[in-house]
Amino acid sequence: MAVFLGAALSPSLTGCVAENGALGRVAEAIGIEVYPLSEESVRELNRFNTTFAEHAKDPNNTRQLKHFRDAYKRVRVAYVHPPDDRALIDAAIEGVLEDGPGPRSVPPAELAASALDRMLASLDPHSTYLDPDELQESKVSTSGEFGGLGIQVTVEDGKIKVIAPIEDTPADAAGVKAGDLITHLDGVSIVGQPLMDSVHEMRGRPGTQITLTIERAGVAPFDVAIVRDVIRVRAVRWRVEGDVGYVRVVAFNEKVEHGIERALGEIVDALGDSGRGIVLDLRNNPGGLFEQSLALADAFLDDGVIVSVRGRDAEKGRSFSADAGDLSGGFPVVVLINGGSASASEIVGAALQDQGRATVMGTRSFGKGSVQTVMPMPLEGALKLTTAYYYTPSGRAIQARGLVPDIELAGTDTANTESRREVDLPGALPPQGEEAKGGQVTLKVDACPPAGEDDKDQVLGCALALLRAGSTEGFLAAVGGGSRL
Repeated sequence: MAVFLGAALSPSLTGCVAENGALGRVAEAIGIEVYPLSEESVRELNRFNTTFAEHAKDPNNTRQLKHFRDAYKRVRVAYVHPPDDRALIDAAIEGVLEDGPGPRSVPPAELAASALDRMLASLDPHSTYLDPDELQESKVSTSGEFGGLGIQVTVEDGKIKVIAPIEDTPADAAGVKAGDLITHLDGVSIVGQPLMDSVHEMRGRPGTQITLTIERAGVAPFDVAIVRDVIRVRAVRWRVEGDVGYVRVVAFNEKVEHGIERALGEIVDALGDSGRGIVLDLRNNPGGLFEQSLALADAFLDDGVIVSVRGRDAEKGRSFSADAGDLSGGFPVVVLINGGSASASEIVGAALQDQGRATVMGTRSFGKGSVQTVMPMPLEGALKLTTAYYYTPSGRAIQARGLVPDIELAGTDTANTESRREVDLPGALPPQGEEAKGGQVTLKVDACPPAGEDDKDQVLGCALALLRAGSTEGFLAAVGGGSRL
C-alpha cells in the first residue's frame, strides 16, 4: 500500500475503478455477481467464526461477523482468479492472531479489520482492505489537492520508503528523494509502526514544521526539516521547446482530462504549421484513475481501441475506444517511459504504440497490468480488489512484463533498474500471454544532446532529436549511434 503523505491512499501502480462510479460497468462486464457460499466455503467461514468467538471482546457482535462474511463472499466471486477458500481463511486467522491476543480481548471492529487486512494482502500486492479512514484518504488523493508534505510512500521492512516526491512541493524542495527511508519523526522512531499512523503524524496544519530522519544509501542518516503546506498536484505540465511541444503527466488524478485539453490546445496554437511534434512524458508516473488514462490516450487518437479489460470470465470482457477528435492536431508523438511508468501510464503508452500513433522511447516499464475495483462495503470501508487484467489494442498483456519501447535507451534509468518492478513484488500475479518483443532500436542515451529546463535531460534530448529528424533512420544518422534489431 502506498500513500501521498498527509493526504490519501495513493493510486500508485493501480488502475483503479469505483464499483459505484462511472467505470462501475467494468465490474459488471467482468462478471462480478453475488453467489451463495459452497459447502466448503461455509466450513471455512465457520473456522473464522470460531476464532472470532475466542478473541472478540463481544463475541456476539453479529454486525462485524457479517461485515467479514460479506467481504469474504465478494472476494470469492470477484477476484480475477478463483481463490482458495482455505487459504483465504488461513490468512484472515493469521491476521487476528498476529499480535497474540488473549481470550475475548480484541474489539470486534479491530478484529475484523485485522482479518480483512491480511486476507486481502494474501491475494496480490495491489489488493487491500480500506478501513473508513483509508477509504476517505483514497478519495482525497485522486482529487489532486490535499494537505501534507508532498511525498508518495509505502512500507518496506517496517520502514517508510519514499516512492517519489511530488514536484514543486515542500518535500521536493527539501531534497527528499525516491528510495529514501524515513525512520523517525521529530526524533521518535516510527520503525514498525502502521503506515497510516505514520501518515497521520506527518499530516498537520499548513505552516507547521516536522523533522524527518532519513536513511539514504551511501550516506549517514540525517534530518530534514519540512514545513507542511497545502499540496496541489498539477497533474499535467506543458511548455514548448522551440518547434516541439512538451507535455508531462505526473499522476492520473481527476485533473488530467481538463489539463491535457488545455495543454494540447495551447501547444497546437503555439506550434502552428512549423511544429515538428509533441513529447508526452510519462516517466516515473505510477498511474492512478483508470478513466483518466482513457481520457489521456483519447486526446491523441481519432478512433480505435484504447484498452480491453478481462476478468475471470473472458467472454464478459470489455473494450474501451477513442472518440472522434485528435486534440494534438495530428502532430507526430513520442512517449517517454521508464521503469517507474506503471498502470495507467502503460495503458496510454501501449495504446498509442499499438495504434501507430506514437513512438515509445526509453526503458521497459514497470509491468503493472491489473485493474483494481474499489468496492464499498455495506457496514464500513471498502475492498480494493484485483478484478481484471488489461490488454493493449493488439491483445498484449502488460502484467509482470511491462511495455517495451520502440527505441530503447541504454545507460538511463539507473535508479529504477535498482528498484523492483512488478514481477519482483512478493505475491505478484504471474505474467499473462506471450513475452513482449524487444524494441526495434537500441541506443546509448549519451549519443543524444541534453535538453530540458535544466539542460541535463538526455532522454528528452533523444525525443526532440527524433521528432526533428522526422524518421528513425534520420534520427540514428543525426545522433551517430544505435542499432536496429
